[in-house]
Amino acid sequence: MLKSLRMVTDPLLDKNPVTVHILGICSALAVTTSVATALTLSLALMAVLAVSAGIISLIRRHIPSSIRIIVQITIIASLVIVADQLLQAFAYEMSQRLSVFVSLIATNCIVLGRTEAFALHNRPVPSMLDALGNGAGYSLVLLVVAAIRELFGAGTLLGYGVLPLVADGGWYQPMRLMLLAPSAFIILGLLVWAVRSLRPVQQEAREFSPYAPERQVQP
Repeated sequence: MLKSLRMVTDPLLDKNPVTVHILGICSALAVTTSVATALTLSLALMAVLAVSAGIISLIRRHIPSSIRIIVQITIIASLVIVADQLLQAFAYEMSQRLSVFVSLIATNCIVLGRTEAFALHNRPVPSMLDALGNGAGYSLVLLVVAAIRELFGAGTLLGYGVLPLVADGGWYQPMRLMLLAPSAFIILGLLVWAVRSLRPVQQEAREFSPYAPERQVQP
């Protein structure tokens, strides 16, 4: 039970796919302008990741090694199409706001990375728990970035006014820069720096130190 719980909770911080492995950051460009879009994409990715991990784990012994990547991508892409169609059917306006980014779940390296590295070698239940944990870790980062951008860029959260805007007689002037793509990378970079500063174990060892003495070349 404890092991299963750690499979879900570890990717939230200790093994977060974004802050530790720097995966799946492309979504931070466009879908984090608001919490609503980030939340919708996060839920879609978690569903696709969990179901694809379960399916691939179930048929892992029947997938030839030479075509395993093709099989995984086919399964993931099929699930992404289903997710996209469900969004268009039940949340059409949100699907239009997300545009092609739902379809791009199929190319998200977190999805293929977890199916290739874990689901292909483990039983269905652990594979789905691992997928849910990594999906939740990815979603947490996306939601934090989206909350910062929406709050300071528009003065709202989930579309509800939080900061009194100057246009409405308040004191806050929205920072429109926060709604532009470069701000997502800046916030994400600061977030990674903050997490690694608080948890030094996540820092990679330096490959080169400018203060280290030069090695003597043997003749």
